[in-house]
Amino acid sequence: MDKDKILKNIFDDDPLGLLNVKPATSPARNEDERLVASFQEINEFYEKNNREPEQGGGIQEHQLYARLKSLRENPAKIEILKPHDKFGLLNFEIKIIQSFDDIFNDDDLGLLADDSEGLFEFKHIKKIDERASSDFVARRKPCKDFSKYEQQFKDVQKDLKNGKRRLVTFKEENLRAGDFYVHNGILLYLESVDEKKEVQEYKSGSRERKDGRTRVLFENGTESNMLFRSLYKALLANGKAVSENVDDVNESFLETFSNITEHDEEAGYIYILKSKSDKQEIREIQNLYKIGFSTTNVEDRVKYAIQEPTYLMADVRILMTYKCYNMNPQKFEQLIHNFFGNSCLNIDVFDKEGNRHTPREWFIAPVGIIDQAIHLIISGDIVKYKYDSKNEEIVTR
Repeated sequence: MDKDKILKNIFDDDPLGLLNVKPATSPARNEDERLVASFQEINEFYEKNNREPEQGGGIQEHQLYARLKSLRENPAKIEILKPHDKFGLLNFEIKIIQSFDDIFNDDDLGLLADDSEGLFEFKHIKKIDERASSDFVARRKPCKDFSKYEQQFKDVQKDLKNGKRRLVTFKEENLRAGDFYVHNGILLYLESVDEKKEVQEYKSGSRERKDGRTRVLFENGTESNMLFRSLYKALLANGKAVSENVDDVNESFLETFSNITEHDEEAGYIYILKSKSDKQEIREIQNLYKIGFSTTNVEDRVKYAIQEPTYLMADVRILMTYKCYNMNPQKFEQLIHNFFGNSCLNIDVFDKEGNRHTPREWFIAPVGIIDQAIHLIISGDIVKYKYDSKNEEIVTR
């Protein structure tokens, strides 16, 4: 029997059809096909909403906005997508702005033509107090012993560059002697405060506030003895606080958090929360948790979460709480935030008055990993590890 006849008998004797090879139903896409498919999602959005995707319209819409922006800046991709651009989304002229004239000439809607609508009236932005402004600048003089502080300024700038320090939102409770701040791009150091407390009377009652002369040193070699309130107002209007060096925080924390007993003083609570938000852009994010601290009972702290932007204007579920002893809970929280910093949620939330907020305590990481990190901090081993957000695991440094 020849080979052809043998093969024919084999194929004919296949009652289950095991030898019938079906062509692949969805062949792998090449690079151009993937590009077209990604652009079709933008077309579908335009067809459904009768507008382009916009920045700040939710996570999914923001992704489409960023994708369209990227495509418009790539002539090669525009050429490939021309046959599929049924709404003319890629027919977009990129205008180069090089001067103030270019800005005013690009005013298609005439918004800058006049000020009849009060465009340049600052109704909702606090002006820098005149006394604070003059006190902040006019009182500066050369610092005779600046050489004692020069290396500190260099070290802080280096820490900022290397990510060991961060610029954080300035609040009144941040203003204390021994810390660094940035005002109008200038690094400054609050060395001391000749603290005085004064009582002010208001309709609602009397209120005590802190004031007094300070010694403030600037990285340009000058110093000032401005009033504490003047410094506060200037930083509140246009300033940032500089966080502590993460290595120093680690060392300080490990020194104070060891040998805890039942007789030690409780300082507060670290908590892990999950949002109950019904907004699609929040619900679709897997492993989204808030890590924070509270000096009071956590249940009481989150009772009105639905009214607070820091909780995404929604109720929350308490997953875990940890008692903190003999230490500053803020430093514990800072360790957690530094550890998971690359996984921080970046989203805008609007309160009931329409004011925009950007909560910075929500992180995308499995809750088991967060719990593991907290225990590594407690054991003192956290300095040996880092979080790999891509693979969602804790790895050695």
